[in-house]
Amino acid sequence: MFPPRSAYLHIPFCHRRCFYCDFPVVPLGDRAAGEAGAPGAASIAAYLELLEREIATAPPGPPLSTVYLGGGTPSLLTPAQVGGLLVALRSRYGLAPAAEVSLELDPASFDQARLAGYLAAGVSRVSLGGQSFDDAVLAALGRRHTAAELEQAAAWLAQAQARGELASWSLDLIQAVPGQALPSWRQQLRQAVACGPPHLSVYDLTIEPGTVFGRRAERGQLELPDADLAADLMELTAAELGAAGYGHYEISSYALPGHASRHNRVYWSGAGWWGFGMGATAAPWGERQARPRTRQAYAAWLAADPPAPSAGAGMPLDERLLVGLRRREGVRLPAWLDGTALAQLRQELAPWLEQGLLLEEGGRWRLSDPAGLALSNGVLRQLLAWWELQPAPAPPSSGAGLPPPGCGPAAAAD
Repeated sequence: MFPPRSAYLHIPFCHRRCFYCDFPVVPLGDRAAGEAGAPGAASIAAYLELLEREIATAPPGPPLSTVYLGGGTPSLLTPAQVGGLLVALRSRYGLAPAAEVSLELDPASFDQARLAGYLAAGVSRVSLGGQSFDDAVLAALGRRHTAAELEQAAAWLAQAQARGELASWSLDLIQAVPGQALPSWRQQLRQAVACGPPHLSVYDLTIEPGTVFGRRAERGQLELPDADLAADLMELTAAELGAAGYGHYEISSYALPGHASRHNRVYWSGAGWWGFGMGATAAPWGERQARPRTRQAYAAWLAADPPAPSAGAGMPLDERLLVGLRRREGVRLPAWLDGTALAQLRQELAPWLEQGLLLEEGGRWRLSDPAGLALSNGVLRQLLAWWELQPAPAPPSSGAGLPPPGCGPAAAAD
């Protein structure tokens, strides 16, 4: 496979850890900011030295077409610090013309001047972590910002896009939260659309062990929507956003024409990407490689001079199915999957096929929209359980499943 043309950088710092979050983050306190002398400034500066060291010693590759700075709360970094990371990437790889450079922003962590600084540093796309327009829901999720701050932040982004300073931006929402009902969720969706984001990411709340919500769930103190209501919420999302002109191109992703996330499409296509930073996952040739999840362990890992990744056979079939079925276009099964295994897989998934929730068309498998996508977790769990019982597959023949020459990661064959 060809070297990746996409990179993810993990910025672990947050003001506080949200109640549902199990990401590798470093809470700095509500008053923390990236300016010199502010609480957390020394920690951020020390971490960025490690991050830039990893970038500088990474394997070489072609110019990057997409870059994503996620977290955590990357907007705790100053514009100059964000610019420094982009300089490090340019020095190692270069950035392709019109590269998509995405930065996650928290509504309470920036103003217009700070936004202008990020854009001047080279950011072309913003992902705004709004989650809800309801103050009670935000408080219940452990979020720091208010609905008013979210609306103001969205207005700044819309204005920057209208002026041609920002190519695109996305708004994140969380559905299926405790106590949620269809009427209130419909209002949330309509408020989101009214803000004018060209892209919306709508995630189901997931309960992870070790989080505040995980502990509450263990004690029976968390009332979540049942499976039927969760499916109804997702169908309502698809209907409302579809009526507003958004295409549903992935389970959690909706975009106006021309505004699908190029970087996220890399993840779902089976292509590779570089990953840098504490807890970051890289998959330069399809196979995932995770970095340590604490600063101390990450620093020790770097000091040990980790071996450079080598080209392999690409993304394993089970993962190819799991990520491929998240997309509207589905996934094409590789030619090296033999007829016996394919017949077994078709028999395993027969109930979903018979109900029209899973479709097999022209050599592709895809979930129907919205009903199949709404029940995607059940299909994906069944796929994973089936795969775990299979014998180790034979290696693919030379070139099988690889992108055709000259294709970037988002266009990789799947």
